[in-house]
Amino acid sequence: MTSPAKVQRMLRTYGRQLTSAKRLARFRRALQASGAEDEVEISRQARRRELVEKIAREIIENLIVSNTDNPVVTDIVNELERGTGTRYLFEYPLDGADVRILKETQNGPQEVTGNERLSVMRRLWELTLQRVDRTML
Repeated sequence: MTSPAKVQRMLRTYGRQLTSAKRLARFRRALQASGAEDEVEISRQARRRELVEKIAREIIENLIVSNTDNPVVTDIVNELERGTGTRYLFEYPLDGADVRILKETQNGPQEVTGNERLSVMRRLWELTLQRVDRTML
C-alpha cells in the first residue's frame, strides 16, 4: 500500500518535471523566434559567461527548489541565509506558477512578496553566479 506522503511526493516531483519541460519549451521557442540559431562568433569570455548563466539558471530552477542535498546548493542557500539572517524555502506550485519563496518566522512560514521577493531572488542569482564562476575551470 502506498502512503499519502509518497503519492504527494511523487505528484510534486511530476509537477516540477512538467514545469521544467514547459520552461524549456518556451525558452527554445524564444530562441528560434529571435534568430539566435545563427552562428555568431563571440569572445571566449562571453561564451564562458553564457555557460555560467545557463548552469546558474539550472541550479536555481531545478536543484534549489527540489531540496536536494547537493553541496553546491547547500552552500548557496546557507550563504543567502547568513547574509539575510532568515531561513528560506523555495518551491514551485503544482499549477506551474513561478517559484514561491517562504521565509521562516515566529508565526510559521510566510510567503515573501514584492520588493523583498525581488531582493531575495536577485541575491540568490548573484550568489549562484559567483559560485558557478568560481568552480568552473
